[in-house]
Amino acid sequence: MSELAADGIPVAVTCRVLKLARQPYYRWLSAPVTDSEFTEAYRANALSDAHRDDPEFGYRYLDQEACAVGEPMAERTAWRICAENKWWNVFGKKRGKNGKVGPPVHDDLVERDFTADTPNQLWLADITEHRTGEGKLYLCAIKDVFSNRIVGYCIDSRMTSHLATTALSNAVARRGDVAGCILHTDRGSQFRSRKFVHALSRYDMIGSMGRVGAAGDNAAMESFFSLLQKNVLDRRHWTTREELRIAIVTWIERTYHRRRRQAALGRLTPIEFEAIMTTPANQTA
Repeated sequence: MSELAADGIPVAVTCRVLKLARQPYYRWLSAPVTDSEFTEAYRANALSDAHRDDPEFGYRYLDQEACAVGEPMAERTAWRICAENKWWNVFGKKRGKNGKVGPPVHDDLVERDFTADTPNQLWLADITEHRTGEGKLYLCAIKDVFSNRIVGYCIDSRMTSHLATTALSNAVARRGDVAGCILHTDRGSQFRSRKFVHALSRYDMIGSMGRVGAAGDNAAMESFFSLLQKNVLDRRHWTTREELRIAIVTWIERTYHRRRRQAALGRLTPIEFEAIMTTPANQTA
């Protein structure tokens, strides 16, 4: 309006064309948006994006995520903005007696039928955690039901949507063309996150989710984590996250994939089963 007024067009005419009242314009002209208000808006936007991607985060973690994208602020500021907008940790504020999990973003396409005739037909994914002297370590693993091979995984000190999406991208990088593959998970927020759903779409994969509190809906993945628990996690006290990470990777790649024979695979290891049951053109590294 100021530019038009400088060109000789009255403010009253401009306001009439734009269907705006003159008084609010003059009030804004006398007290425009301040730099601090702009800064607050950008900070709120960064916190909102982080909360939408990982709703289980409290304000401290949201503050760290905002800082990572270039919007640093004091924890007290992050708390105030989150409180004003009611961006609560979904586990920190009770919403009722039932404590319901969020709605699924996919139907259950598996219905406990954990069988596959070919590689990259049905994958299962889940997340487990274990304590170390430095704090918790999280593992997101993805298993191909055809051979029970762990086709992708990610290990991190934080349980975020990044943990799940990285495991998925690692699996796709290892397996190649996965279009049409069903990926079955529970209803964890990491698997319901916007980033993870978009990743499935980008790889032309099909999502599937079990019911709330029904461990049997992903029993084949739970069995792998049970083996990991007995053979690695509970074998000793882990002082650092790094030594536990190395132990997990070593057990998966050296023992589980290449040495542990499975009755369901005809007493073959996952690597042997894939080498025998697939053509050379379909074999993967």
